[in-house]
Amino acid sequence: MLQSLKLFIKNSNYLNLKNLNLNLFVPGKRDQNSLIIAFGNFKLSKARNAQINIGSGFLFLNKPMRVAEPFFGMIEMGAHSSINVVDTFSIHSGCHIIILNNARLNLGSGYINRNLKIRCYNEISIGNNVAISENVTIWDSDVHSLLGTSSEASQAVTIEDNVWIGNNVTILKGVTIGEGAVIAAGTLVNKNIPKQTLAGGIPAKVLKENIEWK
Repeated sequence: MLQSLKLFIKNSNYLNLKNLNLNLFVPGKRDQNSLIIAFGNFKLSKARNAQINIGSGFLFLNKPMRVAEPFFGMIEMGAHSSINVVDTFSIHSGCHIIILNNARLNLGSGYINRNLKIRCYNEISIGNNVAISENVTIWDSDVHSLLGTSSEASQAVTIEDNVWIGNNVTILKGVTIGEGAVIAAGTLVNKNIPKQTLAGGIPAKVLKENIEWK
């Protein structure tokens, strides 16, 4: 695993970055070969008891796409919050992630492209082999509640395995995106999306069933 990381860095332009941090230290449970790797203009603001747990592989934070990029990336972690990573996961440059007190951001394997915005008040789970494109926003809360309704302000968001999410998608609270689904660019996802379907529109609706992507 470490040998593959050395080869990855050797064959890239990332060594030009002044602030490459090959082992950003944050408390948590980790495999002996796992690392947190932060690139470029990145800031982590966290409570002392917040944790980043990694089963195996690497967590790349603010990773540039091809060459050094000027985009600022930031993660804020509240008290007793956690990021839980199963395998190697890349969050590209320009990310802005806020994880509130006691909340959990669960990541399987895959990547999220530039300018991600996440607000995690409760729990957001992203599965394995997930591809998320640029300018995607994920919120698991309305933050405020409407008077006279029974709706909860926060509800967990789940993105299952092998999901592909296009550019400029917004995903709101209480949503499950089923395994193998594809979300078209510019979609507002405010309800569950069945597995192996193509969904698009504002709000999202199923456009095609029994799809596969690669």
